[in-house]
Amino acid sequence: MQSQATDAELRAALQLRQAQECGQPCTPVRTLLADNDLASAYRVQQLNTEYWQQQGRRLVGRKIGLTSKVVQTQLGVDQPDFGALFADMAIAEGEEIPFSAVLQPKIEAEVALVLEQDLAMVQPTLADILRATAFALPALEIVGSRVENWDIRIVDTVADNASSGLYVLGGKPTPLSQIDLKLCGMSLSRRGEPVSTGAGVACLGHPLSAALWLAKTMAQLGQPLRAGDTILTGALGPMVAVQPGDVFDCEISGLGSVRASFSAR
Repeated sequence: MQSQATDAELRAALQLRQAQECGQPCTPVRTLLADNDLASAYRVQQLNTEYWQQQGRRLVGRKIGLTSKVVQTQLGVDQPDFGALFADMAIAEGEEIPFSAVLQPKIEAEVALVLEQDLAMVQPTLADILRATAFALPALEIVGSRVENWDIRIVDTVADNASSGLYVLGGKPTPLSQIDLKLCGMSLSRRGEPVSTGAGVACLGHPLSAALWLAKTMAQLGQPLRAGDTILTGALGPMVAVQPGDVFDCEISGLGSVRASFSAR
């Protein structure tokens, strides 16, 4: 996936990095990259993934984005995308999240999978996913965009590490044999008021279908998923804008609950 990065890709990677480091969103990077050139956008993402690893950040898994058919249509694509998860993106439940930690934050509820076996085969199957997964957890992903005003198209979000931010995992692991992830219902509330609802079927038809897509994609790219990796499989319902001081509670039937709390500034 890395191959030879162009000058434009190097500039795009630096622009996104600087936006994150200074806390100021940047102009869309699609002005530097060719329209709908996903390979170029992923090279930008990989440049920054490697940069952050060199700075000492630990890669702990992947997130899947664009699992909603509606959002895919809006961005003119027919497949999901993925981004890297680093250890410092994981927030412990109960830990207050600084509002300024994520640029232009929004929140969405997801199913997280934690692997206990590698998924290095080039053509993994659903059976391989089931066998390799240790357990599932309820999760809240705080997505953000380093592109100003969320003015994004597909190359912008892919280059921007799939608009990643932070994530919170619930603390009750559930084996896949004990839950039907396709039919599990989700309710997300802000201080007791429902703000988003959905179900497993909203995530590419089934969260495990999203995980299978990711496993195939990463194996083909020579970066297979490994034991211990966390996978955020994609949103179960509409994402919601976050305001200072917000407290969100998520309940996913069969998986339990998870909470995210934000500081007032």
